[in-house]
Amino acid sequence: MQKRRLGTSEIEVTSVAMGCWPIAGVTSLDVNDEDSLDTLRTAFDSGVTFFDTAYSYGINGESELLIAKALSPVRDRITLATKCGIHRDQNGQTIDNSPSRLREQVDTSLKRLKTDFIDLLYLHAPDPNCDLFETAAVMRSFLKQGKARTIGVSNFSVSQLESFHAICPITATQPAFNMLQRDIERDVVPWCLQHSVSVVVYWPLMKGLLAGKLPRDHQFDTKDGRAKYPMFQGEEWQKNQDFVDQLRSFADSINRTVAQVVINWTIQRPGITVALCGAKRAYQIEETAISMEFELTTEELATIDSLLEDRGDPITRPAV
Repeated sequence: MQKRRLGTSEIEVTSVAMGCWPIAGVTSLDVNDEDSLDTLRTAFDSGVTFFDTAYSYGINGESELLIAKALSPVRDRITLATKCGIHRDQNGQTIDNSPSRLREQVDTSLKRLKTDFIDLLYLHAPDPNCDLFETAAVMRSFLKQGKARTIGVSNFSVSQLESFHAICPITATQPAFNMLQRDIERDVVPWCLQHSVSVVVYWPLMKGLLAGKLPRDHQFDTKDGRAKYPMFQGEEWQKNQDFVDQLRSFADSINRTVAQVVINWTIQRPGITVALCGAKRAYQIEETAISMEFELTTEELATIDSLLEDRGDPITRPAV
């Protein structure tokens, strides 16, 4: 299975990574350790060797702890990415890029993950209360200390990328991106191509919407975090369901699932290095891992472009 290089580093990763937010069990329902461990091991067995987590994934670091439990025996065969700069408690999440907080979180993540270094360490989000240049200097220090092999950022604008990169070399950035949320193609992706920075996208399936398995009459549990997003509400929900129905017909015609079509389309987009695919059950990551085994043709991509044009611009909101 062909791998892709992270930025200008020597690290090579699979074009599909497992996003390990769902197994934290904060906003995902029906999460348990047994299924989460099985999902992580199945991802590896299916050819996925890139795993993405964060200090804040879980009230008590559940995601990082589960990764260590499942994948420590194959640590030398996987790429681990985690993030610092956000912490979570019972009242929600707080962005805090203060130097002491970043250092504390990185040291804790290393212990939780049972590793001596993090392959790709992200700043989870910029903190408006902290000087970005000072934050970049702290992140650069983790490179010098050997705690991180490379540094990335998440949820950054182009101007923030420019400022940070001037102090600390950025290997990868992690923005939201999917068929219905493509703003980064206008500015972030061109900047990254110019500066040889990898783009590792989250929400390629838009929190399950583009997996094609949520029925039109689905009722979201009050504890389901997806209900707050416009894409899952009212007229937008109906328009998106119409679009997914069209995608399903197309996917059936080429003997693929909706999720496989969406992920393969994503990793074929110019400048996109990796698609993060969240999963809390083994069958989910098995399905999306297959997206690395084929390539949509020029004609098939043109068909998808036509469907997207018919859909029009959706109403969206950011993750943080």
